[in-house]
Amino acid sequence: MKPRSNIFKSAPDVVKALMEVEKTLASGTIEPRLAILIKLRASQMNSCAFCVNMHVKEALKVGDTNMRLHMLSAWRESSLFSERERAALAWTEALTKVAEAGAPDSDYATLQGHFSDQEISYLTLIVGAINLWNRTQIGLRADHPVDESDRPAQKVA
Repeated sequence: MKPRSNIFKSAPDVVKALMEVEKTLASGTIEPRLAILIKLRASQMNSCAFCVNMHVKEALKVGDTNMRLHMLSAWRESSLFSERERAALAWTEALTKVAEAGAPDSDYATLQGHFSDQEISYLTLIVGAINLWNRTQIGLRADHPVDESDRPAQKVA
């Protein structure tokens, strides 16, 4: 896969503004570990390898576990996620596939049982922001960094 463009070089003013949005969202009421899980789940759904790579690394840095990250795509069937996380993940999925799901009232009602109005606003903006990043990075074919230790061992014939 050959990258089409690098927004960090071709649109630095817009990237700077988006980074300010990210900084503001990070200073909000949503705990970092949950915000990263939200970004990672949306990135998985959108198949954004660049963002999946970045958010897995961030999750590990803030103390999330390998097993929870492995189970994130199957969070509904895993006991590793709290009810608060489940509410946020359901909202993330609904908004990431909003054309199909339409942001169901039931998902919003579940959110209200675990988050304040301000927190719901921040969650919604975090989901919107990561979907923008995903679409940008996928559209421009951004490639994630690769550590050679991550490549499978080559079988010697």
